[in-house]
Amino acid sequence: MNTGYVGLTSSMEDYLETIFQTIARKEAVRPKDIARSLKVSNASVTGALRTLSDKNMINYSPHDVITLTPEGRKAALDVIRRHEVLRDFFVKILSVPENEADQAACRMEHSVPPVVFERLVCFAEFFERCPASFTAWISSSCEKCEHGVFKERCEKCLSAILDEVKDANRRGCAPGRRARLGDMKAGEKGKVLALRNTGDSRRRLVEMGVISGAVVEIERVAPLGDPFDIKVRGYHLSLRKDEAAKIEVEKL
Repeated sequence: MNTGYVGLTSSMEDYLETIFQTIARKEAVRPKDIARSLKVSNASVTGALRTLSDKNMINYSPHDVITLTPEGRKAALDVIRRHEVLRDFFVKILSVPENEADQAACRMEHSVPPVVFERLVCFAEFFERCPASFTAWISSSCEKCEHGVFKERCEKCLSAILDEVKDANRRGCAPGRRARLGDMKAGEKGKVLALRNTGDSRRRLVEMGVISGAVVEIERVAPLGDPFDIKVRGYHLSLRKDEAAKIEVEKL
């Protein structure tokens, strides 16, 4: 089953993901690199590469390096996004060990329906905005339910969460927590409040999920502050300093 690009099987998506990651690591990829990474035969790799080339996903010819077409790069990034979102969800929210979470993400990244995946992204963002509200729920969810104790605990927890959310909405964003994305440091997170960007820059940001309410994590800031590497809704983006300066956030 495939939930991404029409006409791509799960196996083809694995090839695209491997090609992208190998290029990022080695700056070039050859069939033997793919065979070694996926643990398949050279003949299987050749057949898959020809198919992907026919679908205009890669540029391929025997005895030459393999490159992704713009469409192939987009498809590969989509697969990687699904994998990372699922893995992060299992690790950060369900407290699954990283190795097991990574294996589960590998199996599920091809089969989660788009509507389910996007709702999972929204839930993960809500968790990142209000992690304390879920701490008791996460720990208690592993306990055995006996004599209605679990139900009672859940009702109290949910009531407390609703009260916190209502109180936060009344207060609004505290002045000390409001900032420009361009002023934040690596490792910090913020909830997008407003975009002052215009034109193509704004369009690109919106398409990648940088919208009001989205949680943005600063992954890396170059020594001179340009570019900014961020993660939002499972996407990895590089922003110019002037782009980041026009995004207002609430620090989390």
